[in-house]
Amino acid sequence: MAELLHELLERNSRKYPYDKALIWPDNDVRLTWLELNKRANNVAHYLHNKGLGKGDNAALLISNRPEFVIGFFGILKAGLSVVPVNVRLTPTEISYILNNSNAKVIIYEPELKKVAVNASEKTTLISFSEIENKENIANLSLDILPDDIAEIIYTSGTTGKPKGVVLSHKAAYLAGNMMAYEGEIKYKDRVLHLMPLTHSAPLNLFMIGAVYAGACNVVGTYHPQTLLEYVHREKTTHFFGAPVAYTLAAKLPNFEKYNLNSMKLWVYGGAGVSGEVVNQLISKFKGSFMSVYGSTEAGPNGTALHPYEHPDYAGSIGRQGVVNSEIKIVDDETNEVSTGQIGEIAIKSPTLMIEYYNNSAATEEVMKNGWLLSGDMALQDEEGYIWIKDRKKDMIVTGGINVYPKEVEDILISHYQIADVAVIGIPHPEWGETPTAVVIPAEKESPPTLDNIRKFCKDKLADYKIPRKIIYSDNIPRSATGKTLKHILKEQHGG
Repeated sequence: MAELLHELLERNSRKYPYDKALIWPDNDVRLTWLELNKRANNVAHYLHNKGLGKGDNAALLISNRPEFVIGFFGILKAGLSVVPVNVRLTPTEISYILNNSNAKVIIYEPELKKVAVNASEKTTLISFSEIENKENIANLSLDILPDDIAEIIYTSGTTGKPKGVVLSHKAAYLAGNMMAYEGEIKYKDRVLHLMPLTHSAPLNLFMIGAVYAGACNVVGTYHPQTLLEYVHREKTTHFFGAPVAYTLAAKLPNFEKYNLNSMKLWVYGGAGVSGEVVNQLISKFKGSFMSVYGSTEAGPNGTALHPYEHPDYAGSIGRQGVVNSEIKIVDDETNEVSTGQIGEIAIKSPTLMIEYYNNSAATEEVMKNGWLLSGDMALQDEEGYIWIKDRKKDMIVTGGINVYPKEVEDILISHYQIADVAVIGIPHPEWGETPTAVVIPAEKESPPTLDNIRKFCKDKLADYKIPRKIIYSDNIPRSATGKTLKHILKEQHGG
């Protein structure tokens, strides 16, 4: 039987009242489970006294700091659903989320007041500092059920307007439970959160997973140096990050001065990465690595590639669903494809979303007979390992043949003259689309030529997959989880 998310906090406040629950090294804030629960109760009483409760949604515009965790549990304790809002979004983007989610209130950190004011049209504004003046510390006893809505998490909008993924207490609880099991998060461990807690993996897998296990949460905002400093100083045990979070830290000239031996598990996910890059990171960080794959719509949930599998299968997302999920590869009619054939990843789990908020048409597109269609194209080899090829909507069709950009990008990124790259399809009157490489040169003065790139790829890719066009750029837009926003690139370059 799944518990309510805030019941995990309340249980820890009774079991481990004086153990550290939350650390914010930036301001040396260190809260015990008892203190964290009391401060969450302040938020709950404040909202409850304003007449807000079950059926209402509250947006949370707070960065990775204690107030986010306090606000998250406080909103749930009052019976409301949490709408986490990425603080890096523009007021226009935030306004869309507030309106789309029908948020009654937006709780913001004082430093973000201007952003909140500019984004809010009809949503009530509440500064977190206003709530913290209250002294109601008792747990509320409200009629909240595990199947009630806990979160509305907005997707990164890689193909257009973001959609609100509706997750129940039960779904988020079981996602965190899964991560604690698969990642062996234990009581007294310290889980480091530098990726935005407004995203489903940092929030549900690792923050909820840590609270479930009684492990301490160490929070902060990502910077390559911060990652190394916090591990060194706070002796953290688990970290989750997009692959780029690791690659940037690995390049720091003072990397070797940090003691990272406390780390039990480095976890990566959220964006595709080649086996070559993963092996480079393993040799640099000298620890156990785990890959997690899933989608926000699944809790997130899906697969994992465990440390013992990395020597032979780095670059794969694993060979089966994690403890409480199932995976299959299907065709357009949702029939399972044969071994070695490319199809779409489908996920079945008790962590699946209820729906896209107020968007039944989009929900019906991805939910089929209890399975979620992920939008990720992959194949399963003879040993059962799954290899992602690309996003279904990013696939390029040239001359009637499918080209998966990720496969091309994995080759191009190893070119010494390329710092970053994205491959997109540009419309062509005869071929349908032309594979096009958007390249950030390693050195502006000596960018790679198209001829150079084609020669580089000749023995590595079939001719039809090799880019026919090159576009030089200073920036490749990405979401906070590291996913390339290819719809923006296509808009910019005529795709």
